[in-house]
Amino acid sequence: MNPQWKTFLLSEQAVIDDADRVVFKESKTGQPRIYPVSHLGILSASGKDAAKLLQGQATCNVFEVTEHQARIGAFCNPKGRAIATFLLAKHADDYLLVLPLAQLEAIGKHLQKYALRADVKLADRSGDFCLLGLSRNEPGAGQLFAARADDGIVRIELAPARTLVIAEPERAIEFWADHRDQHGFAPGNSEDWRLLDLLGGIPWLSPATAEEHVPQMLNLDKLDGISFTKGCYTGQEIVARTHYLGKSKRALFLAECELDQAPEPNAAIVDRDGGEQSRGQVLTALGHNGICHLLAVLLVNESGDYDLVLKDRPDISLRLLPLPNA
Repeated sequence: MNPQWKTFLLSEQAVIDDADRVVFKESKTGQPRIYPVSHLGILSASGKDAAKLLQGQATCNVFEVTEHQARIGAFCNPKGRAIATFLLAKHADDYLLVLPLAQLEAIGKHLQKYALRADVKLADRSGDFCLLGLSRNEPGAGQLFAARADDGIVRIELAPARTLVIAEPERAIEFWADHRDQHGFAPGNSEDWRLLDLLGGIPWLSPATAEEHVPQMLNLDKLDGISFTKGCYTGQEIVARTHYLGKSKRALFLAECELDQAPEPNAAIVDRDGGEQSRGQVLTALGHNGICHLLAVLLVNESGDYDLVLKDRPDISLRLLPLPNA
């Protein structure tokens, strides 16, 4: 976390732990919120060959990314399994990849392997930019992944009432203060933003879940995160085959259960009465106040009937919820 940004958050009465999770005192319910987003980082790609490099690795069409349009996508291994998912935005002449901090170094090395003698520079810019989230009470007019880049601030629409903001520290502090003082936004905890991402169906991966799923299993095709016309990229043949041979046998689901402790990534999910055979696995989960919400990749049941439990907690039922943009 940028030191200037951290000092500002502390001056706002934040408590920040060793993992940079940020907690504020409780504020009135019903207020719009502004959140520090501390679990994501930024990898920049600059140079005249930056777009070409990313286009040869990303599932989305990088050439569609402008200062007015961001994209979600994935980088895959040659077997078509997603190594990481990301949000891609344009900032002046640079491309900014927003992805989990835990994967940033590995993705930088992965892309560097393909850079060869290209005119492209990859850099970890997590210390140069701050990430903020906005959640509003009323939906805005922006389309999903619509972007706006001006005055040193990049905005990416994640939902009708949610926006991810990228800004350098000075602008981030001004942006926070303006939304607090002029627009009535209350500070929100960083883990609450992670939960909003989860509930919004944003399929962030981790080192534990990397190279486990093809992008369609993460719902990226429904989020315009896969282009089937852009041409070749690493893993493209498998991703295209999955698309043209029909519906994927596995898909992303949103669920909840009554647990305080969230299950680990890749925790097995089974039928309540189906023995030990796995029906899928947890992608990511967060527990709060006795309720755990999770994204899971599950075998699709054509009947639509599911009676699922965690393999390690067969006494806990999973309740499936509507997945946004599915």
